[in-house]
Amino acid sequence: MSSDFEAYEQDVGTLTAEITNKIGRIPKLAGEEKTQLVLNVDKQLEEVRELLEQMDLEVREIPIQSRGMYNSRLKSYKQEMEKLEKDFKRSRIAYSDEVRNELLGDDGSSSESQRAHLLDNTERLERSSRRLEAGYQIGGERQQIVSLVCAVKRERVEKNALTTGDIFRSTSKRSKRERGVEQQPQYC
Repeated sequence: MSSDFEAYEQDVGTLTAEITNKIGRIPKLAGEEKTQLVLNVDKQLEEVRELLEQMDLEVREIPIQSRGMYNSRLKSYKQEMEKLEKDFKRSRIAYSDEVRNELLGDDGSSSESQRAHLLDNTERLERSSRRLEAGYQIGGERQQIVSLVCAVKRERVEKNALTTGDIFRSTSKRSKRERGVEQQPQYC
């Protein structure tokens, strides 16, 4: 039975090596060729899954004394399979540098010019932010000044009103006196 397990191990090793090689090539391809390779790798991954299931069944039939060693080997193959599946997912969506540059129209010199342009814009943004903060500070100071001026004006208006009230009262008292004088009979 262990000979079957070891035969499965060899098959898994061969398939994983092929899959790893193909996964590395997938990002560099495009179009139909990439699609065909993706389908091929997907099919090979399914074969590895089936081999792992067969290995799991073989381990269950191995005597308990030897089972621990085979279980640990099977576990490592399963972990390797998970890693291959993750790499495969990444490779399907990854683009090679050439394809990426073609899509983005990116070459080395434009990257440097973009970087310089980005730095210039960042500096301009920082200057504008500082001016805006200064404007907010000036606006706050103006608001305080306006509040103080309004308070002073209110005090003056109140003071004028008090003064006017005093003048009015004194005028009204004098006019009553004058009226009283006018109403008194003259004896001269």
